[in-house]
Amino acid sequence: MKLRPELQARWRVLAPREKAGILLAAALLGLAVSWWVLLAPALHTWRSAGAEARSLDAQLQKMQSLQAQAQELQSQGRLGPEEARRALDASVKQQLGSTAQLSVSGERATVTLKGVSAEALAQWLTQSRINARVLPTEARLSRSASASASWDGTIVLALPAR
Repeated sequence: MKLRPELQARWRVLAPREKAGILLAAALLGLAVSWWVLLAPALHTWRSAGAEARSLDAQLQKMQSLQAQAQELQSQGRLGPEEARRALDASVKQQLGSTAQLSVSGERATVTLKGVSAEALAQWLTQSRINARVLPTEARLSRSASASASWDGTIVLALPAR
């Protein structure tokens, strides 16, 4: 490796002003690399930590709420098929009104929807899960041709077993 002795010889012949300039440039380059590699990522993490902590706290609260809801559902007694059918029928009439029809066959209930708003559908699904303890097993929904966000189709629900 003849490069090192050549560089040393070249360094010796440089003027003190040139040596100072090269050392200054090397120091600035070292500082820039240190900033980009070591300090900038750490500062970015430090600055965004507060927002991420708030986001994680919100997620934790939501998960705890869902856990409490699940525990409440587990603690409720089992419904018989007739009680579940009555509760489901009441929820369909109360929340969906004339936009839905319920038909029950064995342990399956089919709800036919016609022009149901997305909000009403979501609320009804939640309430039917809580009150009637039914689970959707199949859904065939399509968005209505009307200007408002409404849905047509069928939802098949599993009633509690006997």
